Amino acid sequence: MSSQTAESAERKAPLRYLIAADTGGTFTDLAVYDLETGATNFGKTLTTYGDLVDGVISGLEDTSAQLDQAALFKHGTTHVINAFIQRRGARTALIATRGFRDILEIARGNRPETFNLRYRRSEPLIQRSLRFEVTERIDGKGRIVTPLDAESVRALVPSLRGAEVESVAISLLNSYANPEHEERVRDILRDLMPDVYITTGTELSREWMEYERTSTAVANAFVGARMSNYVGGFEQALTDRDFDGRFYMMGSNGGVMTASAAIAQPVTLVESGPIGGCIGAAAYAQALGLRKVIAFDMGGTTAKCALVEDGRFDVVNTYWVGGYERGFPIRTPVLDIVEVGAGGGSIAWIDDNRRMQLGPRSAGSDPGPIAFRKGGKEPTVTDANVVLGRIGSDSFMNGRLQLDLAGASTAIEKQLAQPLGYSGSDRVDQVAQGILDLATVTMSGAIKEITIERGRDIREYQLFVFGGGGPLFGADLARGLGIREVIVPPHPGAFSSLGMLMAEARRDSARTFLRELSDESLADALDMLRQMERELKEEMASEFDVSRISYVHEADMNYQGQSHTVRIQLPRNLTAENVQAAFEAVYRARYGHLNEDMKLAFVVIRVGGIVPTQRPQLGDMASAQVSKKSEPHARRSVYFADSGQRIDTPVYRRSDLPEGFSVNGPAIVEEYSSTTVISPDDSLVVGKLGELRISCAPPAKKGEARHG
Repeated sequence: MSSQTAESAERKAPLRYLIAADTGGTFTDLAVYDLETGATNFGKTLTTYGDLVDGVISGLEDTSAQLDQAALFKHGTTHVINAFIQRRGARTALIATRGFRDILEIARGNRPETFNLRYRRSEPLIQRSLRFEVTERIDGKGRIVTPLDAESVRALVPSLRGAEVESVAISLLNSYANPEHEERVRDILRDLMPDVYITTGTELSREWMEYERTSTAVANAFVGARMSNYVGGFEQALTDRDFDGRFYMMGSNGGVMTASAAIAQPVTLVESGPIGGCIGAAAYAQALGLRKVIAFDMGGTTAKCALVEDGRFDVVNTYWVGGYERGFPIRTPVLDIVEVGAGGGSIAWIDDNRRMQLGPRSAGSDPGPIAFRKGGKEPTVTDANVVLGRIGSDSFMNGRLQLDLAGASTAIEKQLAQPLGYSGSDRVDQVAQGILDLATVTMSGAIKEITIERGRDIREYQLFVFGGGGPLFGADLARGLGIREVIVPPHPGAFSSLGMLMAEARRDSARTFLRELSDESLADALDMLRQMERELKEEMASEFDVSRISYVHEADMNYQGQSHTVRIQLPRNLTAENVQAAFEAVYRARYGHLNEDMKLAFVVIRVGGIVPTQRPQLGDMASAQVSKKSEPHARRSVYFADSGQRIDTPVYRRSDLPEGFSVNGPAIVEEYSSTTVISPDDSLVVGKLGELRISCAPPAKKGEARHG
């Protein structure tokens, strides 16, 4: 090393920051952890669709962090799910075994909406003219029945070139049992078409279910070319701004992955954004000793919820893009989440029957709600909150974004109140409250779906709310559902990015294992688990420090003859009795009974490899909540539905509230990224980790106001 280079190295500041960025449909949120001071800072800015990195850099200006001093950068994005929903992917071709080009349309041959005579599935991602066949055949045990005709593969190249395809998905029959033919087709095409994105089904899933595996390969190819540019471009943009640390993408399985892994398997990013909040909720639940928590995230475009039980959240095997009834499946581990189109930007409108509706259209960040003064013309949930005084028009984002109260009020009156026939002096308040009521009903339905519809007693849970809108609606949601306590973590508006900081590195592997439960099959399962562990460790060794790698063993099991499975965590002491007990506990909790006369069988064996990464400590965040005073800094008129009128309400700054502070409602607690509403007759106390704990009064009886 030259003396000049040595001097430059000495002058370079140490890598001290851990950064996470969550790019949502409306806002880009950042969390920055300082390894030297233990402080965690947050940034928030409107998402800049033209250059997403610019939005990140703008958000960093709210913190003290510099990219050239960052040791780690984790990124979550809605880019993949948006590409699927909007059908904005690459021009993609499918190569299938001869006779199986129509598997995407045949699917499972079922009819999810039995009595809907006009039922139609969504169109496949690939039109039939771009689905090709090759001669080969492998049977269900992985034996080659018909060797691959390599010339038939090469003969496809002119057709693929002529169709101007950008991506190719390869999914051959029974390749989960033997991937040899898929790999040969891939290698031939990569040699002849090096500029085309190519993926195989077995690179993504070694599970049976041909339709699901083919759908996954197609989905991966559909977004692969664009995500290669997105992830690679994002990483390069950070490098151009002197970032020299490690760059990771947030995976849907609850772990982070390298950029190269994300480019190879972009479908694993399908719920990259929402997962961070659930990781953070699980960390808080463990720290606070909460056994049963509903993690609820309301952002600018959607609202999502998931269960956190005993500090863990469930991961499902299959994610349905566009819903089970009409969408298509992706066979990849994804957080078990329910999502609805109700966010701060959801637009209220009147249908042909003169009824007010909400969503699913969203104003997003461009043009955004009317109150944002960026050209929005249609009233949204955020506009209703501003009009009702729940969000301060001059204190939103610490006053950085001055809100247009008059514009929002005028739009609600002219576009909604007048057409609906409202004429009283409080007509705007009533209609604005109606917008919030519609949002509450929609979001309550999502919470019921993930709890009551799955056999849970919702009254046993606490509602853990975050996102910019979660604290605004938390108490109203809880009251209507019979939940008695709402918990709001510090910095809820940027909570998903904080959860990303806490995420560990994770890779998952799965193998089909069709065996009846017995001592012999358990011995073979153990051999398979050990082999999968070795493969995962080898895969992750080039990306992470695997000296501290740990493994999670799971299995998909059922009663022999059943088509559906349940996932269980395999016990450490792997005996037939222990496995049966674990299966029966999960099965009984889900279905309420056991089929004791039926034999148990394995279907899929799963291994997750987990490597710790640097992460902040929750206690450090609590210590940052230093109070100088606990008096309200302002008062304003706020409309509360239960009282049916506006109430002069104290407004507190969250940073002023020490541990143990308590207040009875009504009250408003403001912070940079969100606002918490405490309704009349509810009460608030600040907990040991700086969390706000709201005790919710039961709902008022019909025709009776709780507070007036």
